[in-house]
Amino acid sequence: MTNGAEWEAQRRIIDPAFEGGRLRDVFADIAAAGEDAAARIAAQAGREIDLEPETSHAAADAIFRTLFSLPIAHETAARVFAAFRAHQDAQPIVNLAALIPLPFWLPRLHGSRARKSAAEIRALIAGLVAARQAELQAGRAPDDLASKIMTTADPLTGQRFTEAEMVDQVAIFFLAGHETSASALSWALWLLAANPLWQDRVAAEARAVLGTGAPAFNAVPRLKLARAVFREAMRLYPPVPMMVREAARAETFRGREVPRGAQIIVSPWHLHRHERLWDNPDGFDPARWETASGKESARRAYIPFSAGARVCPGAGFAMIEGPLMIAMILRAARLEPGAAAPIPIARLTVRGRDGISVRIAAR
Repeated sequence: MTNGAEWEAQRRIIDPAFEGGRLRDVFADIAAAGEDAAARIAAQAGREIDLEPETSHAAADAIFRTLFSLPIAHETAARVFAAFRAHQDAQPIVNLAALIPLPFWLPRLHGSRARKSAAEIRALIAGLVAARQAELQAGRAPDDLASKIMTTADPLTGQRFTEAEMVDQVAIFFLAGHETSASALSWALWLLAANPLWQDRVAAEARAVLGTGAPAFNAVPRLKLARAVFREAMRLYPPVPMMVREAARAETFRGREVPRGAQIIVSPWHLHRHERLWDNPDGFDPARWETASGKESARRAYIPFSAGARVCPGAGFAMIEGPLMIAMILRAARLEPGAAAPIPIARLTVRGRDGISVRIAAR
């Protein structure tokens, strides 16, 4: 686990990389990935499909375009995507190492499949980083997020990421930037398939805001219904259903003594469905975000991106990506429930035990 000083050093390098007009470029990358995803899904009209591979492809495409100016169809990007899929399949549903405060020197035990896929991921990302470093030295690197991060120095120390540290950063960005978004997008689309009245409203909004061409940069704040649906999907199916934190000092929680070093489980899944905190907690109701009680619950009990000093730095990216992709997909296709309702299960993120199936119809 990264300690506080290392975390702050990383933020001092990464945060400026998002500034200086990058938001418009990020929007264009997401829109391009969304356009490809909508076309792929609409082309399968008349078929029942599993949404998870489609949304994983779309989210991976967006993050690779943003990081390295590469669509996921690029050979190396596609191989990294496939390796991450294999790595997730090899992971245990519950990571006991995260729950037991083991000494730092004690090796963590992982299965051979997990070790093999992790090694493949690092080797592929290392190749991308080395190639970008060579492009930077030759003065022909694109002005994307990877270039920004690799050339931005810590304002306090003047140091930049080493190649090994950059591999770590890219791996974290890819996992956090595609896996969690893919989970939330899958559940949002399935909820819309299961609630056709809401789907019709979101599709009408998409047509009105986006028109028929490429989305305009100012489209995202006007996709209010798509945003509400995305937020509601993350309430019902938070991509990270539980988080583990270590007590930095002794505390008392609701009359219970918590010693320094204790492992504390924070569960968005339970918090987001708590009957004392939410009206109709298990129901799909995107309109709740505009009610007084919904806004109060959002302030007190809504943490899909965690909270505090360790809040997810990709929250802003996700809140552009999710509503925009929902709108672009529904502009192109109509979704109907599949033969079987999905059963949520916790892997690295909340996924469907047997996938998340919908039937595609032409719109």
